[in-house]
Amino acid sequence: MTNKDIARLFNKLASLMELHGANPYKTRSYSNAYIQLRKLSTPLSEMSDEEIGSIKGVGKSLASKIKEILETGSFVALNEFLEKTPVGVQEMLDIKGFGAKKIKTIWKELGTETLGELLYACNENRLVALNGFGHKTQKDLIKKIEYYLQSRDKFHYATLEASALELVKILQKKLPTATVELTGEIRRYCPILNKIEIIIGSDEAIDSIFDKKLTLLEQQENKYAVKIPTEYPTVIYHYPLSQFGSKQFSHTGSRAFLEGVVSLCEGVDFSNLSTEVAVFEKAGLPYIMPELRENAKILSKTTQRQPPALLEEKEIKGVIHSHTTYSDGINTLTEMAEYAQSLGYEYIVITDHSKAAFYANGLNPDRVLAQMEEIDALNEQLAPFKIYKGIESDILNDGSLDYEEDILARFDFIIASVHTNLKMDETKATERLLTAIKNPYTTMLGHPTGRLLLSREGYPIDHKAIIDACSEHQVAIELNANPYRLDLDWTWIEYAMSKNVKISINPDAHSTGGIHDIHFGVLAARKGGLTAEMCFNTMGSQELDEYIAAKKEGIL
Repeated sequence: MTNKDIARLFNKLASLMELHGANPYKTRSYSNAYIQLRKLSTPLSEMSDEEIGSIKGVGKSLASKIKEILETGSFVALNEFLEKTPVGVQEMLDIKGFGAKKIKTIWKELGTETLGELLYACNENRLVALNGFGHKTQKDLIKKIEYYLQSRDKFHYATLEASALELVKILQKKLPTATVELTGEIRRYCPILNKIEIIIGSDEAIDSIFDKKLTLLEQQENKYAVKIPTEYPTVIYHYPLSQFGSKQFSHTGSRAFLEGVVSLCEGVDFSNLSTEVAVFEKAGLPYIMPELRENAKILSKTTQRQPPALLEEKEIKGVIHSHTTYSDGINTLTEMAEYAQSLGYEYIVITDHSKAAFYANGLNPDRVLAQMEEIDALNEQLAPFKIYKGIESDILNDGSLDYEEDILARFDFIIASVHTNLKMDETKATERLLTAIKNPYTTMLGHPTGRLLLSREGYPIDHKAIIDACSEHQVAIELNANPYRLDLDWTWIEYAMSKNVKISINPDAHSTGGIHDIHFGVLAARKGGLTAEMCFNTMGSQELDEYIAAKKEGIL
C-alpha cells in the first residue's frame, strides 16, 4: 500500500470516530496522522519500526497500527468502527463537502442509512426541518449525491496505469510468442476509467496464464473477466494473430470514432488484418494515435493530411507550478530545485501559495521577499539551472490578485488560481476569471474550473470567453497535471490552440515526487491534440527569460 493509501485509512477512522462522537483527542490524532503520512516521500513499507515511530504525529501507538496495515491491509480500530456503521452511511462520508456532523444528524434523526434513502429524503424536502440544513444546503447535497453515484466504481487513469502495465509485462513473460497490449479506454489515456483492458494476439491457448494471482472469473467466447492482486476490474481479450490488428482497432476506438470509420469506409472489410497499420491503410487514412480516437471529428481532419505530431514528455523543458515548505509543500526550496535539476529539467518555477491562502500557509510580503533572497543565492549555486520567482496568487471574489502592485511587480511568474468560493454561478465565476486574466501581472491561469475528478465537479465557466480573453491578454492556461485534476480539460485544447493560447503542463507539485505528475498531464494533453509548439513549457530557460521580459514590458 502507498503512503496515501495508509493515510486515507487513518482519515477514514477519524471521520467515523467523529460520526460516533468518540474521544475528540484520539480523533484529532488520526486526522493529524493523515496529514503527516500523505506528505512522506519515503514509502512506509521501506521504513523500520523506529523510523515510522519517529515521524511527527505518529509515535509508538500509531506506528503499530501502520505495521498492522502493511501486513493486513487494515487495522482493528478501524474495523471496529466499520462494523458498527451501516455501509450506506460510510458512503456518505465519501461525498466531498458533506461532513460527519451533518451525516450524524441525518442518520440519527431521520434514520437514513443509504444514499438512495438520503436522495429520496432530499427530494421530499425532509432535510429542511433539521438543524443546520436549509433549502440551499439540500439542493447542493442532491447535486453532490448524484455526482457521487455517477462516479462510483470508476477510477483515475493514474490509479490503474501501474497495475495495467505490470500485468502486460507478466503476460508477455507467460506468453513469449504472443502480442500483448493495452486496449480500450486505458489505451486512449482517458482520465477516468471503468476497468483495465488487455488484448492478446496468439494462435495458442492462453489457459496457462491463469493462476492464484491471475484468477479467471468468467469467460465469454474471446473475453475473459479476471481477478488481479490489486482487485481492479480487469478484462482480457484473446484473438488469433491474423486478427490482432482488426480487433485491437475495434476495441481501442470509442463507439463514435468506430461509427465514423464505418460511415467513411462503407462496405470495406476490416475483419482479418494482423496490424492496426493495415487497418488504417485499408481505410485510406493516415495512422491515428489511440488517444485521438475519441470521436469522429478527427477523421475529417486526417483524410487530407497527416495528423500533427503530438507533444512528448521528453519535450517538456521546465517544471512550472511547484510548492515548497514555505507554504504547504513537503520539500524545501533547495530540495525541489535540485530534484528538478536531477531529472534533466532546465528550470523550475516556484509558485507557493499567496497570502490569502491562510489554509495553506500562504506567504505574506515579508516571506515573499525572504524566499526571493534564497532563490537568488540558489541560482548562483545551481547555474545554469534556473529557479524563477513565482507565486500562485489567489483570485479573490472580485477577480483581483491578493498582493499590492509593488509586490506583484517583483515576481517573474504569476499563476492566478481560484481556491475559495467555488459556488458562484457561471456568469459570476466567468467574470471573476476574466478580471484576473486582464490583470497585467497574470502570466498564467491555473486549474480553470477547480475540479477534482470523481470528487468535485468544477465550477461552471464560459470556456470560450475565458480562452478568448487569454488570447487577447497573452495569458497561458495551465493543464494541471495532477491526475485528480487534469484541468483544463483536454476537450478545450483544440479551441485554445486555434486562438493561439499556449497550454502549460504543470504538475502542481507539493513534493519532489509530485513533479512526476507531468507524465499524466502530457497524456491528457495528447488526447486534446497538443503539439510541442503550443505547449508553454517546451520553452527552454533562455526563451522563457525573453518571454518574461517581453511580458513585463507589455510587448508580447
